Amino acid sequence: MARRYETLAAASDRTGVSIKTLRRWIADGALPGFRCGRMLRVDPDDVDGLFRRVKAGSRRGALQAVAGAAR
Repeated sequence: MARRYETLAAASDRTGVSIKTLRRWIADGALPGFRCGRMLRVDPDDVDGLFRRVKAGSRRGALQAVAGAAR
């Protein structure tokens, strides 16, 4: 199966995560980024892999899931 790529803007629109945060995750090594010339792209499956399901009513767990994804 061919690998798919999307722009940071498309990933941001799809997930609700800011472009700045996506760039930070790439810089931190949490999200692989792919460059072709000046264009920076990400694999949608890699972006989706940063999200984890948390138990309902677990606010602390939700905050830890977001913080842990950035590491």
